[in-house]
Amino acid sequence: MCGLSFPCDENLLVGLDSADDAGVYKVTDEIAIIQTVDFFTPVTDDPFSFGQIAAANALSDVYAMGGIPKTAMNLVAFPIKEMDLSVLRSILEGGLDKMREAGAVLVGGHSIEDKELKYGLSVTGFIHPDRILTKKNIRPGDRLILTKPVGTGIMITAMKAGLVSETLEKQVIKLMAELNKNAALAMNDFPVHACTDITGFGLLGHLAEMVQGSGYSVSISADKVPLIPEAVDFASMGLIPAGAYRNLEFRENMIEFSKNLTRIMPYLLFDPQTSGGLLICIAPESADDLCKALRQKGIEPADIGRVCTRKNEAGREIIKVE
Repeated sequence: MCGLSFPCDENLLVGLDSADDAGVYKVTDEIAIIQTVDFFTPVTDDPFSFGQIAAANALSDVYAMGGIPKTAMNLVAFPIKEMDLSVLRSILEGGLDKMREAGAVLVGGHSIEDKELKYGLSVTGFIHPDRILTKKNIRPGDRLILTKPVGTGIMITAMKAGLVSETLEKQVIKLMAELNKNAALAMNDFPVHACTDITGFGLLGHLAEMVQGSGYSVSISADKVPLIPEAVDFASMGLIPAGAYRNLEFRENMIEFSKNLTRIMPYLLFDPQTSGGLLICIAPESADDLCKALRQKGIEPADIGRVCTRKNEAGREIIKVE
């Protein structure tokens, strides 16, 4: 990273060299701590909902690593001269609501005055050192299971433009505020090889991180990827966030899109998500059982593709979208 030299420690199990969802440090032979941090500007005008979503998004990285969140610290940038403190209180209450649901405790935080409102969390979780899930362990034949529909980036763009009904906006907010806790609990009972959560790089962007350097390629069935129906409509109207274009440009050399796809499908698959679902890479013989377990916890999973050994003509790992 920028040519910097980082301190080394034999107990650092997952660090900056692997660009994973969180860092992991071994404390004992039985316990490792997962550390992550995330914050962003409001994605909704409702402060309580914003707090819920920002907290759920930060907690998600711990779930993606297979861990359990234990402590959290607030990160706040607040325009105190322009906004009433009641707004901040509502945001913090929303964050606390999700911390309670996750079983994590707030232990502190830091705030600054800023012209632009921002909120998020620094989160610490626990995991056994032998049960860590990373992005970099996909295997041939593995199935790819997604636990939330895609399209929140487009929906946020439409919400900010005032084009979304109150009922639909509540549905999208509920989706983003939903913890990945139950999905993580379900997958802990199965032979999961790799996992990540879908956030700012979009579905294909985060999948590309799993594929790059693995030696394998991935095949995705676009028609099996769950999409927010209204996001498809808004994308067709041109309401595509700038991040989707950037994500596509950055990773397009790794993607082979079928000519049969609609014009907007690549942007939907690269749509930057806020508090998206888990993308779980699991042994094929266990994929159906995992999906059943997820449904029992109220989650509708999607089996969207598989890992294969085929590379393209240049011998590179690719994601083929059919």
